[in-house]
Amino acid sequence: MEITTSRDGTTIAYDKIGEGPPVIVVVGVFNERATGLPLAEALARDFTVFVYDRRGRGGSGEVALPYRIDDEVDDLKAMIEVAGGEAAVFGYSSGGLLALKALIAGAAITRLALYEPPYQNENPSPADHAGHLTELISQGRRSEAVEYFQLKIIGMPPPMVEQARRAPFWLALEALAPSAVYDALLVSDRELPDELAALRPPPTLVLDGAASPDRLRGMVGALGTAVDGARVIALDGQTHTIDPEVTGPIVAAFLRG
Repeated sequence: MEITTSRDGTTIAYDKIGEGPPVIVVVGVFNERATGLPLAEALARDFTVFVYDRRGRGGSGEVALPYRIDDEVDDLKAMIEVAGGEAAVFGYSSGGLLALKALIAGAAITRLALYEPPYQNENPSPADHAGHLTELISQGRRSEAVEYFQLKIIGMPPPMVEQARRAPFWLALEALAPSAVYDALLVSDRELPDELAALRPPPTLVLDGAASPDRLRGMVGALGTAVDGARVIALDGQTHTIDPEVTGPIVAAFLRG
């Protein structure tokens, strides 16, 4: 594990593997950098891959109040500096939305690959999600915050959430609950399509799993349209969970140009 520092002084922990042009992997909600390592290892045959803990997770610094997407954008920009000042970026799930926000904010992203970025342009409003999560977390009700995110934002069926509550990993999700507010802000950011329309993006690949829920697949199509020139590919038999053996070669070929 290595450490860098974001603009506001928050420490950001990361792993670096492989050799070649730099690629940064940005993980999604309730994920630490270990989640991105299998894909990173698949890409490390051709690239130097950086996988980092988003703030409030793993080895990175705690979540600061108030929650601001701009702070997470600064974290990704700090990682790009570590990588040499410019880099390709792979964003998984809400990590893909963060990568788009960083691109809009002027981050030096040379190529952008996204896997099922879950943008939600629907009611309730962004403040409803983030505000309710913030209230639950401030009251120490982390388990309820995780449940709320899974039910209301991800849209998991209640029986699946109830089963997850009884699983050993539930406590780990509770520990990551404060950082989920960032993801709630990202998925409900109503300004994103307009900001993207005014952008000249780098080469962009948007991936989804053909076996993923229609809700996620529709969001991929919407963002693929919003990003000028983006290439959208559906992966046969794949779901929201990344299979590095399937996804890795496709992303590597795209990053090689």
